[in-house]
Amino acid sequence: MVKELDKVVNNMQSYQASGTMTLHTGTQPLTYNVEVSYLKPTNYRIKITNAEKDISQIVLRNDEGVFVLTPRLNKVFRFQSDWPQNQGQVYLYQTLAQSILVDNSRQFTVDEKKDAYVFDVMANYNTGSFARQKIWLNKSDFHPVHVEVSDTNAAVMVEVNFDKFDFGVNFDKSAFDTEANMKSSASPDSGSDQPTTVAPAGSDNAQGDPSAAANGDASKDNGKDTKADNGKSDGKDSDGQSAAGETSADAGNAAANVLQPFEPSYTPAGVEQNEGMLDIVYGDNPGVMTRYTGSYHYTLIQTEPADVAVSAVTGIPVDLGFTLGELSGTEQQTLTWTYEGNLFRLTSEDLPETEMIKIAQSVQGELGK
Repeated sequence: MVKELDKVVNNMQSYQASGTMTLHTGTQPLTYNVEVSYLKPTNYRIKITNAEKDISQIVLRNDEGVFVLTPRLNKVFRFQSDWPQNQGQVYLYQTLAQSILVDNSRQFTVDEKKDAYVFDVMANYNTGSFARQKIWLNKSDFHPVHVEVSDTNAAVMVEVNFDKFDFGVNFDKSAFDTEANMKSSASPDSGSDQPTTVAPAGSDNAQGDPSAAANGDASKDNGKDTKADNGKSDGKDSDGQSAAGETSADAGNAAANVLQPFEPSYTPAGVEQNEGMLDIVYGDNPGVMTRYTGSYHYTLIQTEPADVAVSAVTGIPVDLGFTLGELSGTEQQTLTWTYEGNLFRLTSEDLPETEMIKIAQSVQGELGK
């Protein structure tokens, strides 16, 4: 059976899938609609939609690179990455099949109700909180039916239900084209036919890496916001000024009016907000900052950058389920990601990576202020 599965993967030219993904990593489950398209060898299109809020992002890989698209806001963030080869995704068939093929200690049962083979294997994802996964494959052609990813306590953290899966799909030439995807998915109110591409400073061809897309204009701070990033900071910069700098009343009002502030619905045990959301200017863009203290100390900064060039920062791509993020730093780590055109920076000296991911995954579920 494993040999047959290996043959299916090697002979596969394309597929198209749709279903739902539920994250159980926060205080409340978050469910997304997921659409996946793949064309051999390296073309991917993943559209992830929050059904409740009608919010969607597209992760796209084509010959030009890896992109995160937010069509409603007419924004494109470009990465330079081997994604998804260097990182598993629970909704990608190749990742699921590979997990079965490489685990020689795999367990196997049959689910007659689902007419599927069930493989219980190790979870090969980039977070230490995922230990095992069960993968249901259809008996007739080995297409995925259902996936459950569990933590070390056997609690299900992620579920994916595939309601449709087709091998051998013939895609239109524009299916994996960045501009075509922006136009086909853009909001009628976006105001422009041409997407805004955010790319590294000094780049002629707009290429960067995942950290650049996630970090936005933060690298242009000239050190003014370094203390603001430190979860243990007192909110003062090197000149004793507040993290917001010499922010005028107008700038503060702009932050309040332009931004739609989000806050996480999940906080680790023993952690609480220090002083609520603060209006700031970060990298010349209005934003909000929230500090958390207690068993862990960390800071969450949210900005909505304008059309600016950004600098690449070396980091590790992180799968947040609803989008790609990037983890950088050693003693002080920063997890950065985009959501609805906003850039988020979660920074801490003592927060474990697993907790950072849980916090990030819960941010889009709650509206602050």
